[in-house]
Formats: sequence, C-alpha cells, structure tokens
Amino acid sequence: MKMLGKLGISLLALLAFAGIASAQKWQNIKNEPSFPVGAIALLTDGTVLLHEEQDGSPQNWFKLTPDNTGNYINGTITPIASLPVINGVQYGPWFFGSEVLPDGRYIIEGGEYNDGSPAWTPLGAIYDPVKNKWTAVKPPKFFKGFSSQYPKTIGDAQSILLPDGTDMQADCCTKQSALLNAKTLTWTATGAGKFDINDEEGWTLLPDGNVLTVDAYVFQYDATGMNSEIYDTAKGTWSSAGSTVVQLWDSACGNDSSATYEVGPAVLRPDGTVYGTGANTCVKNGAYESGHTAIYNTKTKKWSAGPDFPTVTVTINNKQVKEGLDAADAPAALEPDGNVIVMTSYGYGNNFPAVFFEWNGKKLTKLPPSLNAANDASFYGHFLELPTGQLLFSDLSPEVEVFTPKGTYNKAWAPTITSAPASVNVGSTYVIKGTQFSGLSQGGAYGDDFQDNTNYALVRITNNASKHVFYAKTTNPSTYAVQTGALAESTNFTVAADTELGDSSLVVVTNGIPSAPVSITVQK
Repeated sequence: MKMLGKLGISLLALLAFAGIASAQKWQNIKNEPSFPVGAIALLTDGTVLLHEEQDGSPQNWFKLTPDNTGNYINGTITPIASLPVINGVQYGPWFFGSEVLPDGRYIIEGGEYNDGSPAWTPLGAIYDPVKNKWTAVKPPKFFKGFSSQYPKTIGDAQSILLPDGTDMQADCCTKQSALLNAKTLTWTATGAGKFDINDEEGWTLLPDGNVLTVDAYVFQYDATGMNSEIYDTAKGTWSSAGSTVVQLWDSACGNDSSATYEVGPAVLRPDGTVYGTGANTCVKNGAYESGHTAIYNTKTKKWSAGPDFPTVTVTINNKQVKEGLDAADAPAALEPDGNVIVMTSYGYGNNFPAVFFEWNGKKLTKLPPSLNAANDASFYGHFLELPTGQLLFSDLSPEVEVFTPKGTYNKAWAPTITSAPASVNVGSTYVIKGTQFSGLSQGGAYGDDFQDNTNYALVRITNNASKHVFYAKTTNPSTYAVQTGALAESTNFTVAADTELGDSSLVVVTNGIPSAPVSITVQK
C-alpha cells in the first residue's frame, strides 16, 4: 500500500558514490500543467496522456502534444474526456493497470484507491482517442476479492501485452489473471500454477515471448524467499524461474509485521539480460540497509547478484545519518544506448531525496538529480520513453520533466523499413513492413501500480521544406514480441489530416530509436 502525501521534510543529501554521468540533462516542460501528474502513456499518434493524481479530481485526464518540430518540452497540454460514472460510482483511480491496445485505444483497470479512498476497485475503462470517449469495461466475472469488504478486486495490479497483442491483466490480491478480448471486452481466465498472489509484482516480457516476475510473497511470507516465475504464453501457466540469489522483495529482515513486500522494477536490456532491482527496509545500527539488484540471463535462464545500491547521507532532526538506497515501488526505463535508468530513495514511504542511477551491465553510475528530486521518494516517479529518445518524467506534482540521456543507440538495434508506400494521402491508411518494429524491450517498468510499455512502432513524417513533424497513428502491429531480429514485421498507419503536403521523409521509431528514413510524397 502506498504511503501518500508529500511531506515537507528538509534534508541535506550528500551521496557517497563517485562518477556522476556527464551531459545528462533534466528540463521542465515549458507549458507546465496546473495539476499533479501521475500516470503517463504514449499513444500511437505520438501524443501523451497525463493523469491527474493526488488531488480531488482523479477522473481527469489530459493530453500532451509535441510542437510542430516534434519537441515535447515545447508541447501543449489540453484536457480530454473525463472518466465515466460506472454503476453509480465515479471512476477515478490511483495506482492501476494500463496498456495501449493494438487498435490505438488505451485501457486502465482497477486502482488501489478510487476517488482518493482505498478501494482495490474492479472498475475499468477504455479511452478511444478518435472519439475522445471513455467506455466502461466490466471486470472478469471469475475474479474474487480477498475479503467480505472487497469481494471482487483488480486493485493495483500489473498488466502486459503478450506478443500477439492480447492484454493480460492480473488481480492484485489473488493468484488470478485474465486475457482480454478487446473487440468484445470479454475475459478468459489464465495463469494457472502461480506460486503466490500477484500483489506488488511486475511483469517483464522476454525474448522468447514468455513473461518473468519476481515473487513478493504477499500472504505467503517467507523471510528467506527468493523465488521468481515464468508465465508460459503458449500454455497459459506459471512455473518457477529459480532463485534471484539475493532478495529483491522487502521482507524487513524476518519481521513479517513490518514487511512492505515491495519489489523494484525489472527491465530487459538489448543484450538479453533483465536488470532487476530491490526494495529493503532492513535496519542496521539505526539506518536502512541498501537494496539489492540481480540480473536474469535469458539465454542461460539463471540469476546472478548485481551491485547493491549505495548510501546517501541525510540530515534528520539535525543529525546526519547514512541511509541505504533502494528501489521500493520505483520506476525504471531503458535508454536508447541500452543503459537502464532507475529512481531510488531510502527505506520506503515519504523519504526524500530521490537519487537516480544508470546500469550499463557492469556498474551503477549516479546521475544528476531531477529538478524536483529533493521533494521526491522513489514511488512518486513515472518514466515514459518518448519517440525523441528522451524520457518523460512525472512525480505526482505539476512539475513534468524531460530527461535527455547522454548515449546513443547501436545501429543494429534500430527498426528497418523494407516496404513503404512512395506516396500517401492524408486521412488514408497504409501498411509499412520491416524488422524490429516492436523493439528490443518493453522500455519502461514500474510494477503493479503503473505500466507504460512502448514496444510498438510509431510512424513519424517530416516535411522536407518546413521541417515540421507529424505522427501517423499506427494500429494493429503484427507482433509485440521483443528482440525479434530479422523476423518480418508490419504495422498499419493512418496519415493525419493536418499533415503538410509535399515531399517528406518517413521513419519508424520504437522506444526512441528511429529507422533510416525513406522518401514519401504526401498528397490530398
């Protein structure tokens, strides 16, 4: 459960960790919102949805549109339709499952809170960006809650798009999960054999099409438990993926009454390893210990220990204390160069400041702080990969930022275009073919409270004369599988009505990595 509210605690942070990465940059967007922003999602037309959270209007959503050069920092924010009233209840969740569906719609499911109150709600809704309309989604009939007070739940529960584009949604508080038929909005049960309940866990899509999770042992406490699991997409069943070697969920060192059961995010890297991060509220000599990290090798199917997070020196009640950093309910994301950025703070809850690190497969490097880091704990953050190669960052405040990474991508990771129309008409739909349209990773990660996967192609058209940028809405990609290599892929794209006419260039971009451009002519 989240510990809500940003407390005004004054802390002096002096990091005992060398090697701040250079040339990394944080910038506030210029037209900042007037509301606190939580969940963020990239639609297939290049716009970004922003959810109003931590105030009295969680039914409100907004849209960030980049400027005519494709710049999100200079973009504009406009309101979209508000969430509906469902069965007499205003749906307005915090901490929920979410996915951009193959047809371009956006689905949210559940919520640990609804309208600001603990609810573990089973409500859900789909947003149609063409109609600017939310439609209620009935929960799976077979989902059962965890108490008489909550007889049916989805709550703060993870979701994922499987390689064929099917949305898989967990129920937070049981071992149940379900597959959504997006056309009929009906559900089918899946996920037999789950070791423990889904609560606090995140799902990571692997190159073989299966799904990895780190068990959190909720309702099944084991002080030394380190099990992980694999969901077999073809069979619809779970089985053990072995020990994580170091504990990534917070057991509070054997004190089950104090355990938070939180787990850090896990991100697939281009080299086929999954970087898993951990939470930790163990206390030694009056201070929190550091969180662990572990690496899952998708080729050997084995885990190995990574480096622990370092410590931060903070001033609490006029006393300096070294506290271990961890990734309790934290965001992470894959940068275009294959490094993973992760947000940390110490212990769990409203403990400031936030500290950011990069993992390059060998070492952790401290990054410059975000502009609002002094007021953030790890669970406040959300990362979203933009098609510019930058990361959008929200932290439950009106200060939305863009992080520009230092490195660049390996050309072998880029999508390639093998077939594209030479000319297109505005408002018409076409097919484009190539490879690696679905990227090498889902991109972003958090866990059971927030999902912002971007392993789907966007189509970006730039007018040669004006240099103005336009995104064509993509739909129905052939696959969401990652690291598909030379496998032929395709997606549909619809040319926006306001796209400028004339000679232009077109690229396919996934997770911030663009293909080589091809020439097209835009016509009426």
